[in-house]
Amino acid sequence: METGGMKGKRKELIRTELHTILKNGFGVSKIHSEYGMTELLSQGYSKGDGLFNCPPWMKILTRDTEDPLFTFKTQRTGGINVIDLANYNSCSFIATQDLGRVHDTNTFEIIGRFDNSDIRGCNLMVL
Repeated sequence: METGGMKGKRKELIRTELHTILKNGFGVSKIHSEYGMTELLSQGYSKGDGLFNCPPWMKILTRDTEDPLFTFKTQRTGGINVIDLANYNSCSFIATQDLGRVHDTNTFEIIGRFDNSDIRGCNLMVL
């Protein structure tokens, strides 16, 4: 299960490159992935095809990179917005610095990060 980038600790690899290395190393045909963050209680999962599925209480939207108040319907690359209704009594709406695309099948893919965005990750919180 691959859970995200190197968070600046090692050379960043694109997901397909990392999955190729992992598939060869473990002798498997697919690497599953998780999309989540410490700010969310829910995660999206991919069974190895790069398309993530969410639980029914979580929704992914893409926003225009030039106009953060405009969201796309589907099939357009944009900034990832997450609605996670499991975040009861917390922040249920998060605008990330991730770039992705939502598909008509209620799946989504992560393409990368905004240029010059901060490196994020719970493993960076350790002192």
